[in-house]
Order: sequence, then structure tokens, then C-alpha cells
Amino acid sequence: MPDQHKNSRPIGVIGLGLLGTALAERLLGAGYPVSVYNRSREKADPLIAMGAQWSDNPLADCDQVVISLYTSQIVEQVLQKLQSGLHAGQILLDTTTGDPSQTTALGTWLAQREVVYLEAPIAASSEQTRQGEAVAIVAGPREAYDQCRDILSAMAAKTYHVGPWGNATRMKLVNNLVLGLNRVALAEGLIFARAIGIDMAQALAVLKEGNAYSVAMDVKGQKMVDEDFSTQAKLTQHIKDVRLILDEASAAGKSLPASMLHLRLLERAEAAGYGEMDNCAIIKAIEEGVMEEGAKSNG
Repeated sequence: MPDQHKNSRPIGVIGLGLLGTALAERLLGAGYPVSVYNRSREKADPLIAMGAQWSDNPLADCDQVVISLYTSQIVEQVLQKLQSGLHAGQILLDTTTGDPSQTTALGTWLAQREVVYLEAPIAASSEQTRQGEAVAIVAGPREAYDQCRDILSAMAAKTYHVGPWGNATRMKLVNNLVLGLNRVALAEGLIFARAIGIDMAQALAVLKEGNAYSVAMDVKGQKMVDEDFSTQAKLTQHIKDVRLILDEASAAGKSLPASMLHLRLLERAEAAGYGEMDNCAIIKAIEEGVMEEGAKSNG
């Protein structure tokens, strides 16, 4: 393990879900001392075994803190709880895929306390992040972004600064719209292949080499073929993202018909019990939905 950061102050990580854990692992692997916090402490145990330290308030112990939570509202609640640790000159990097208006308000609130806020949502699954394949989309003060280049480089293969608060979350929603629909297209294509007598594994192999290729085939294709729904990114998490996408589109006066259908498919999957499984379980919602429609038409 590199030791170039051995004597530096610790980097805080708040939120140890799938992504937060992967980011903490990346920082540990780059040689940073890491202080971790989660509302349920037992989630920290594997990271502590890897060398991380528990902190009751990383905001008090660290000048740079990575946040990875479910929604912007939860980010605000946690920061309110720990706000005694906020201090001037501190930089918070929020990797949560949140609401653009809420992240902007959060940045303003923190600036009043002389704390610098950077939106930094991650375009990657937890497993891609763990493997060093993530992209960080960053918004907020450019000077703070430049100060955090080393941390961002430890967590992500590439980073993009996209302007003021709100823009990083907006860009992440654009990314997730296309990514989610790529998964839907792949799932439907594999179901179609099997229905017309083509082996799904063979179909996937051909698709990966042809002009229909998407990265979703590398990340989710074999999982769909094998019905391996072990979680890299929860299906229910993507429901939250698609709702945010549709809300932002509505506010901009635009209709997104494919995303509206996608939301219905995701909600069907959640109702069928797939919400806590990997988002590639969308294939089951499509398959079971097709069966239901076929039964109705035959009746």
C-alpha cells in the first residue's frame, strides 16, 4: 500500500453504503488515513479491519470529508446532527446523487459557515468504483476543486468540473437517464433473443462486439444472463434517480416518455420484491410484465 499520505490529516467518510464503502476503500488503498462514520456503526467494521478509524464526528476530526448518502435531505439531516464539527476552511465532497435545488441550498448554508461544499456525484457502480473505473462529476468553487484533485484522483479515474452548485447533480441525472435506459434495452434484447430461440449468452457475446454495444453489457450483461442479482447498485436507488430526472424535466417543461416507461418498469420490479436487489433485476420486471400482457391478450 502506498504510504505517501501516511502523515497527512485523515480524510473523513460519512455514509458507508455500497458506494461510500467503495470510496473509503479507494482512499485507504491510496495510502490516506481515513476516519469513517455511519448511522449504523456495524457497517464500519470491515473498513476498520482494513485500517480505517471510527470517528463519532468526522466533521470535527477532518478538514476534508467525503459524504455518500441516499438523498440530499439525508445529507442535510446528518450535517445538522454533526454541525458542531464544522469549521472554517473545511471542504465537503458530497457524492450523493441528490436534488439540484437542495444541493445549491446546502452549498449556500455551508458557505455561511465558511465551509466549502463540492458536489461530486460518482458515475459508476460500487464495483466499478472499487476497481478504479469511476468518473467524478464535480460542481462548486474551482479553487476547492483544484485543492481536492489528489483525493478525487484516488477515488475516480477521471473527474470533470461542470460549474456551479447544481450542475454536477444535473449532469449525473443525465448520465443516469442514458445508463438506465441502456440497461432496459439490454434486458429487453436478451428476453427477445431467448423468446425467438437464440441463446442469451450467445446473444450477449454478439451484442458486445457489434454496433449496439454499451458498457451496460460489460457490467450487467452476464448478471442478467445468470440471473445474478447480487447488489452492486440497488434497483430502488435508481427509482429515486428516475423520479428526480422526471421532476427536473417537468420543471424545464420537457416530457421524457422513455423515462416515464422506465419508472413504471422499476416500480413494477420493486412491487415484485426486487427493490433491494441489483438494478439489473429490471430484466425480471420486463419478463414478468410481458408474460402478464400475453396472458391478458390470450384471454
